Amino acid sequence: MILGIGSDLCDIDRIQKSLDRFGERFTHRVFTEVERAKSDQRATRAASYARRFAAKEACSKALGTGLRAGVFWRDMEVVNLPGGRPTLRLTGGAAARLAAMTPPGHEAIVHVSMTDDPPMAQAFVVIEARLLPA
Repeated sequence: MILGIGSDLCDIDRIQKSLDRFGERFTHRVFTEVERAKSDQRATRAASYARRFAAKEACSKALGTGLRAGVFWRDMEVVNLPGGRPTLRLTGGAAARLAAMTPPGHEAIVHVSMTDDPPMAQAFVVIEARLLPA
């Protein structure tokens, strides 16, 4: 069953301006160490950050909270599964919200799709509840 759906569109140029103006103050406020390491090694650094920014926004919408009610930027971390597919690792308030919205006897699965076509980056997040095996 679907618990939540979120989408977001992010202007890559806006992220580039934030990187230029605020540098580490911006990246350390919004992104985890793993996300910063991944994005900083990319030739298209701003686009990489913009995709992750959009994924976090989309996730906060799928959780039904936005960036409030104890859900913070770094509570949502874009990580890659062994095959390379992106997902989100939730901690703190985001993990608590996910646990609260997951029905008993189910596990939550977070699906993420990210893309960019400069000057825009886009992400979709679907949170699914799967019945645990009996």
